[in-house]
Amino acid sequence: MQQRFAALVVFGVLPLLGVLILAGCGPSEPQTSGTPVGAQRLSAGQYRQMVSDIFGADIKLGGRFEPGMRKNGLLAVGGSAVAMSPSGFEQYDTMARTIAAQVVDEKHRDALIPCKTAETKKADRACATTVLTKYARLLFRRPATDREIAGPVAMAGEAAEAKGDFYTGLAYGLAELLDSPNFIFRKDVAEPDPSASGKLRLTGYSKASRLSFFLWNAGPDDELLRAAGAGELDKKSDLAKQVDRMLTSPRLESGVRAFFTDFLDFDQFDSLAKDAAIYPVFGQKVAHDAQEQTLRTAVDLLVTQKGDYRDLFTTRKTFLTRNLGVVYQVPVAAEKEWEAHEFPMDDPHAGVLTQLSFTELHAHPGRSSSTLRGKAVREILLCQTVPSPPANVNFTVVQDTSNPEFKTARDRLTAHRTEATCAGCHKIMDPIGLGLENFDGAGQFRTTENGAPINASGEIDGVKFTDTASLGRAIHDNPSAAACLANSLYRYAAGRDFDPSEREWQKWLGQQFAKNGYRFPDLMKTIATSDAFYAVRDAGNGVREAQR
Repeated sequence: MQQRFAALVVFGVLPLLGVLILAGCGPSEPQTSGTPVGAQRLSAGQYRQMVSDIFGADIKLGGRFEPGMRKNGLLAVGGSAVAMSPSGFEQYDTMARTIAAQVVDEKHRDALIPCKTAETKKADRACATTVLTKYARLLFRRPATDREIAGPVAMAGEAAEAKGDFYTGLAYGLAELLDSPNFIFRKDVAEPDPSASGKLRLTGYSKASRLSFFLWNAGPDDELLRAAGAGELDKKSDLAKQVDRMLTSPRLESGVRAFFTDFLDFDQFDSLAKDAAIYPVFGQKVAHDAQEQTLRTAVDLLVTQKGDYRDLFTTRKTFLTRNLGVVYQVPVAAEKEWEAHEFPMDDPHAGVLTQLSFTELHAHPGRSSSTLRGKAVREILLCQTVPSPPANVNFTVVQDTSNPEFKTARDRLTAHRTEATCAGCHKIMDPIGLGLENFDGAGQFRTTENGAPINASGEIDGVKFTDTASLGRAIHDNPSAAACLANSLYRYAAGRDFDPSEREWQKWLGQQFAKNGYRFPDLMKTIATSDAFYAVRDAGNGVREAQR
């Protein structure tokens, strides 16, 4: 176990540094120089999906995951920098043993073990080799080497003899595969490029992994592994065919959901709490449904309807459950199912900013927050940086919601901004967030606060708005919103930040997004078929480390 843990630490801290690039896909794609190979730890969702795809949806994990690290707005970028603690590895080992025990039990073995042993009370090296070779290919996302198989096979044999049971021994060997860094980490491997002397390229299997985790948030399927083994992913035309196949698969929805879950900071829901005395409508079921509502809205508009990404900020079409209907004050006929709903034109709910996943997530436990909401718009949706407040800021006026002199958030923030140290930052956040003050801390619509009418007008980057609907339109028309989405999607796909030398390619990506009508699947295709997405360069021992 200690050796496996040490290997995991090595792979977990490999950086993904450097610049993009190669010759572009066609004359319009700017050339890039490539990035050093590296490794990313599987996210919890990717781990679960791989186990489900390989062994079945009914397999229980029996453990927990260490929280991911959000870096510059994305967990996917932080995944390239995380290491693993000893307690974290213990959890992976617990999951590995739990999964393996289920694979070989009487309920599953007939379906999951591809060979029959003649004697169940002792080792069967041939059958164990067949089983472990099959699953190593799927878990590692590539064929395993003889050396990589030899250890688990030997362990399976020794355990079978010691326990007097072939299947018990096989579970030990399978757990060894599940504990391997080759499974837990997505490792890039580079090889000499035969078409360019002195340069490197990703192996076909590394390309397959990049592609499948990006588009499906899962490991490569058999067809993609076959194409990788046949060298087809090194040909642009064959790569494009695989991308087209994957973009038309129902599994694309999982990839889109995974991106927006990361992009919109939905991991914060794990610790979201509200004061039950102030907001009795809030609960964990409502919080869960709030995330699902936004994800369903995004998938329907962007994938099913192939709509304009910017329309997410103005659309009145969404999906509701009865739990959500109570908060939105909308009757929902379905008792347990989701129901399509379109808010009328005179309703204040328009776009994802007015959905609970935004208004309740970016608020305090006992009150709304124009500042938090404005900050979220700036940082999440426009990819802009908002400075942290000084350590000695006095928030007394803002927090005192019962102050008879300052009844509304606008009044309290106006008073707060009289402090010179506060005015600069609040000036770029509050005029946006005040446009959402009609929604309380739990996301319910209101027209007054403490008996005073709420003024939801504001301004964003010189564009004035009068209410939530016109705020959504202002963000829809803000060029930074589309550029932010394109940049975030690439960073999510590559698992790293842009390098300053990539500015031309970054600009070109945004131009392609606009040229294609801001269609999200087209943006995914542009990235997935680009040379930049797969380009690598030599970084000394970086290549050797990733090949270990």
